[in-house]
Amino acid sequence: MSNEHADSIQIARKYMDSLVIEGRVLGSIHPSAKVRILGTEFETPVMTAALSHLKDGMKIYAEGAAMAGAFCSIGMGSVEEMKEVASAGGRIMKVIKPYADREEIFRRIRCAEENGYFAVGMDVEHATNSDDDEDSFVAGFQMKQPTLEELREYVSCTRLPFFFKGALSVQDALTAQKLGAAGVILGHHNSLMKWAIPPVKLLPDIRKAVGEDFILIADGGIEDGFDAFKALARGADLVSVGKPLMAAYMQNGAQGVADTIGTFTKQLKAMLLRTGSPDPAHIDPSVVYEAYWLS
Repeated sequence: MSNEHADSIQIARKYMDSLVIEGRVLGSIHPSAKVRILGTEFETPVMTAALSHLKDGMKIYAEGAAMAGAFCSIGMGSVEEMKEVASAGGRIMKVIKPYADREEIFRRIRCAEENGYFAVGMDVEHATNSDDDEDSFVAGFQMKQPTLEELREYVSCTRLPFFFKGALSVQDALTAQKLGAAGVILGHHNSLMKWAIPPVKLLPDIRKAVGEDFILIADGGIEDGFDAFKALARGADLVSVGKPLMAAYMQNGAQGVADTIGTFTKQLKAMLLRTGSPDPAHIDPSVVYEAYWLS
């Protein structure tokens, strides 16, 4: 097969489109989209993906999430930007790159603690290039593939909940759990890993392995609230949205981000109603079928 078939984004889209949903509308009630994560209530399980270097600043992105009552994650950026973003309000997670200079990591963890961030994470899948095993440069910074000992140190050095971004197996999820992480963000970083299994395909097996208290965030390929429903039904606690929010941000700033999250949430609630699900935490996973005849 040609290399175009290795595009993990296309693979994930094809799988998502093969999932079909059973209706259970009789006696259904108007649902709530609210979720409780780490003791905090959010208006929606739709959260922002950890984007970086947005033209008009990450603070505006975070303001949009706060307006929607959504969990916000942000990506690569300086400690000065982190301080600015903190003033947007809301609940924010800083996802940190695996810098070769470990002080860059500790500096951002300290900044997150000092500025009231909700959580921190590490973008472990971005340490190396997509076509070889060389440690990569990202925005001029040297990265390094972290060891298990280093990962354990990063988790244990902070009082904030810690997430690993880029886990894509039961094994990685269990390892993250053993390291003391609060959860994982399941994804392949915009097809950085070729031929990657769709995160939504893995969710039921990972949920069974890690139990109910370990937080699973499905990242990448969530294009609307109907996709969000499928991911939540298969075991995700939250869904991370990037490209649709980036487009909305470019068009209408914080209000665009908030409106898009709101639209996704309305679509999600429509599916909750039609499947007899009172809220995202109480979706019966048996309503989703893998319809291989559509693939």
